[in-house]
Amino acid sequence: VAALAQALEQHGLTPLPIFVPSLKDKAARAFLTELFAALPPAVIVNATAFSAGDDDPLRTADCAVLQVFFTGASREAWKNNPQGLGPRDLAMLVSLPELDGRVLTRAASFKEADTFDEATHCRLLRYAPNPEGIARIADLAARYARLRALPNREKRIALVLANYPNRDSRIANGVGLDTPASTVAILRALKEAGYALDKLPEDGDALVRWLLAGPTNAHPENPSEATLAIEDYKRHFNVLPQEAKALIEERWGAPESDPFFRDGAFHLPLRRLSDNIVCAIQPARGYNIDPRATYHDPALPPPHGYLAFYFWLRDHFRADAIIHVGKHGNLEWLPGKALALSPACFPDAALGLLPHFYPFIVNDPGEGAQAKRRTGAVIIDHLMPPLVRAEAHGALADLERLVDEYWQAAGMDAPRAEHLRQRIIDHALTSGIAEDAGVADLLRDDPDEALNLLDAWLCDLKEAQIRGGLHVLGALPGMGDEAALAETLVALARLPRADGKGENASLIEALAADLLPGFAPFDAPPAEPYSGPRPALLSRLSDAPWRTNADAHERLELLSLHLAKAIVSSLRRKGFSTPSGTFNPGLKGMESPSETFGTGLQT
Repeated sequence: VAALAQALEQHGLTPLPIFVPSLKDKAARAFLTELFAALPPAVIVNATAFSAGDDDPLRTADCAVLQVFFTGASREAWKNNPQGLGPRDLAMLVSLPELDGRVLTRAASFKEADTFDEATHCRLLRYAPNPEGIARIADLAARYARLRALPNREKRIALVLANYPNRDSRIANGVGLDTPASTVAILRALKEAGYALDKLPEDGDALVRWLLAGPTNAHPENPSEATLAIEDYKRHFNVLPQEAKALIEERWGAPESDPFFRDGAFHLPLRRLSDNIVCAIQPARGYNIDPRATYHDPALPPPHGYLAFYFWLRDHFRADAIIHVGKHGNLEWLPGKALALSPACFPDAALGLLPHFYPFIVNDPGEGAQAKRRTGAVIIDHLMPPLVRAEAHGALADLERLVDEYWQAAGMDAPRAEHLRQRIIDHALTSGIAEDAGVADLLRDDPDEALNLLDAWLCDLKEAQIRGGLHVLGALPGMGDEAALAETLVALARLPRADGKGENASLIEALAADLLPGFAPFDAPPAEPYSGPRPALLSRLSDAPWRTNADAHERLELLSLHLAKAIVSSLRRKGFSTPSGTFNPGLKGMESPSETFGTGLQT
């Protein structure tokens, strides 16, 4: 603690070490809350383990909270452990504190047996400072304090867009995110907040066209607005640990052979929006190598051009913060430890520790944790794309129509039913659908049973949730598309959440309880005949036959969607406000549930 305080002082901060028994201790919570009110901190460096929970007293301070690791391992054990920390330290020092939203940093200390006690003839374990880790932590704390205090017009921000694979057609890809449109939304927000921004692309397409005019991974020869001279590069490169330098030189040779190098300098894939704001394409991890095999390669070191890119952002542009827009880039996958990185680990060698912000899709916490733990990223969750029903298309739609006709003819027109059954069998086999549905053999041996299973399979398939476009930061799902928003709401409410009671209940199960007593929509075998009530409210939702449990489930899904559309339509009429403006898509929707369905719906 003393060594950490001294390092913070050397960065111009005024450290106040505070010792508490636990962040869950009632008296400690009250003490910290009063202290932060009296002495508002610029940044908090937290060394307590476990999670503080919902009443985290550190949240009462309006500043970043950095998590440091007082590890229970020796320096030697940490050095030889590719994970960095053992299971116990991982649980107490990382997994639980990160639930409180801490910014993860480095190991501040190790346990060393460096004192021999004459009285007991034992070597005593004590915490020993880790100078490298403490230097990194203090530098990051100073940067967060500066970022908090600096006027927006003076802040220097870099937005980095992924490029995987490294073709120009894949610039600014992000899982589930319209990254170009979201980047423009971020730039607009920066401008509105007073950041120095001279250029603002009209939209995502204009942004990508503008980036393509500079160097890219596919065309590093394009003219650049930013270069790093070879002398400057070598100055930065030579301070890296010898083991890191050796790996790069062994794999990539001399820096002058890098594709981004020409005329005595690296020509970097980034463009300026002002003196203080740049937008960049993240360099590939390697050139002329299969990107699928190398993107997550735990052993492939980054090439010289990659390091030059981050050296320039860090030490020449002097970024106050870096934003990697959208899941996911490749920085967090570079070789090195999984936790408590050393300067020889390549995420640390490239980025160091800078205030790092990362809009990331909410439904992949595993890969988000990788970025948090290895690059100190502040993960800003964004919604998944709008979710829509897959429905049936092409050969599937043709087959569904034939199946519906078959069941309508069965029992009334035997010759027609037999003709349709044969057409279904031929269509399912020749199109490959029977193989996909797992009924190819059964169609030949027991056609009636196969048709039941095929019918249920088609119902399941068309009810599957798929992405209906991409998400844009700050916008509702579907960007004002009423139907897409309604389908997303149904997808979110379809299954039970948490305890499954009250507002956490499943929407589909709630409707089933009201309209189809005794029917369990998620448990009933889909291919079995449905024998329960068929209320008019559900019957008139579809002209398709209602024979099986799958057909009953489908009608509950359709009713859910109609109800969601009615709610969205009601919000539209009220001018529901969103971060991207008033929600008013101008689509004709249902006016209200009661106007559309009549009364008596108790749910």
